[in-house]
Amino acid sequence: MQITGKDRDLLALLAENARLPVATLAKRLSLSRTTVQARLERLERQGVIAGYGLRLSERYTVGLVRAHVLITIAPKALSQVASSLDKIQEVTTLHSVSGSFDLIAIITAPSIAELDQLIDQIGTIDGVERTLSSIILSTRIQR
Repeated sequence: MQITGKDRDLLALLAENARLPVATLAKRLSLSRTTVQARLERLERQGVIAGYGLRLSERYTVGLVRAHVLITIAPKALSQVASSLDKIQEVTTLHSVSGSFDLIAIITAPSIAELDQLIDQIGTIDGVERTLSSIILSTRIQR
């Protein structure tokens, strides 16, 4: 994929606010509206932009408790464990990783008690051998 500097600038603006009108994007990038529209269409067609999503406000998320759950799984249990984790709505992100753990799940809950229950639930999934959890205290950088 050919991504130019202007494409990266456009993606950065969209990451801040995906609802910006094309005319506003064009003005901030010092490009014509048609050029920006064409770039957006090309980035979507190439699969660089897979969709436009929701970013929750800090006012809302400050009341939630989040954690990283590092997960070690049994051999050949990846698809079964990933499928089980996919069914848990509070699992917001799941990463395959290298090292002593196989997966990292990011989970979100309204309270510590509910977070504790979620971690216990993850530990009982067939194929999960062990977990190690860290509660997220704050987010210093988010792009």
